[in-house]
Amino acid sequence: MDMALSNSPRFFVLDKEKWGSHDTEFYRVDEDDDVGEAPRCPRCGRFIGMLPWLPPYRVVLELYGKELGDFAEGFANSLVSERFAETFRAEGLRGLEGFHPVEVRRVRRQRRGSKPSTVPGYFLVTPIFGSAAVDEARSRFRRSAPISCDWCRLTGVDGIYGFALEQGSWNGDDVFIPRGLSGTIVVSERFADFVARHGFTNMKLTPTEEYTWDPLRRGPPPSTPGGPASSGGATGGAAC
Repeated sequence: MDMALSNSPRFFVLDKEKWGSHDTEFYRVDEDDDVGEAPRCPRCGRFIGMLPWLPPYRVVLELYGKELGDFAEGFANSLVSERFAETFRAEGLRGLEGFHPVEVRRVRRQRRGSKPSTVPGYFLVTPIFGSAAVDEARSRFRRSAPISCDWCRLTGVDGIYGFALEQGSWNGDDVFIPRGLSGTIVVSERFADFVARHGFTNMKLTPTEEYTWDPLRRGPPPSTPGGPASSGGATGGAAC
């Protein structure tokens, strides 16, 4: 069974463009900064996100490319440039929370080359969790345990070999973390067009049905007669 159905909206996984010309990462100046309370699933009470970082937001940028990008990743957090933030809000896109301004204390170049002459303003953002749910029947995962909660659907994931979202479960957000796949940022086709039109940098967009993450190099699980399979005994839930 094909993971992409005709007339269904397309979705993409958002990553930074590793080794690209605008490859940028960041880390907190003080790893002992205050943190808040992690969000929990409203049904099972399981944690569905990391401990939120509280102000002050002070960072060091690590520049691996030639120029600073519009998107930067750090541990459990993301930064976007001021240009991105202003355009995102002006065009009415949805799915990012926070937009807290950060103080850039330093830019560390990790490859040969001169440091950038200017440093754009950056904002800390958080993608919304749960705007859509993963369709287990049309996805290929290696899960470490069966799904026990039909709302958050969180289990450990050892490998991703293409996935789809349940029809009818998406609420229209342009950026989100889907239920059943914590830690993976998914974006809409409108977001992909938005990035292309404005030339935002350090953003790699991979169609969800083509996305592969296989750190253990185990390869995809065997297919079942009804289509792709998820190992670990995962079960799909009803559409939202």
